[in-house]
Amino acid sequence: MTNQLTLEWTEAGVRQNQTIQNGQPSKNQGTVRIGRDPGKCDLVLSHPTVSGLHIEIFFNQELQEFEVRNLRPSNPPLVDGKILAQGEAKLKSGSRIHLGEVELNVVWVSVTEVGIPHRVLLCEEKTPGYLAPTGPSRYGLQCPKCRRISPYEQLSAGCPWCGTSLAAAASVFLAP
Repeated sequence: MTNQLTLEWTEAGVRQNQTIQNGQPSKNQGTVRIGRDPGKCDLVLSHPTVSGLHIEIFFNQELQEFEVRNLRPSNPPLVDGKILAQGEAKLKSGSRIHLGEVELNVVWVSVTEVGIPHRVLLCEEKTPGYLAPTGPSRYGLQCPKCRRISPYEQLSAGCPWCGTSLAAAASVFLAP
């Protein structure tokens, strides 16, 4: 099962909805861009108060959550009643995103944490006297370019944030 988020909004009096899936094809790999410009955006809104390229929604593998990122500091979105001048904000069921006069409602979020099928021994584990961590643990791949961590399943797809190949990525331990 894929991680999914469904948005709902009204445009020109018509109720619309769009489901966003982690890893779906898009104009900017790993994100879904929203705005007025059909050349730059995956989800196009026609209202004049929406910027040409306004926000992007993406799945943060490390935190296992959907987030929204502001792409327009001069016309920042409102996320759950707070101005998102820069950076990212977590999205959950019930979140509201205002782009100018358009309100996007997050009506459904489904996140399935995928287990890591491969286990690579770290140097420490080969050392005599090494004590293995207790409880569940996970490993991920650290992107050599942006340093963000992805699950092993992303190896063939590349980094969901910057698109860099993960073939040379370092295997890292993620604390439980």
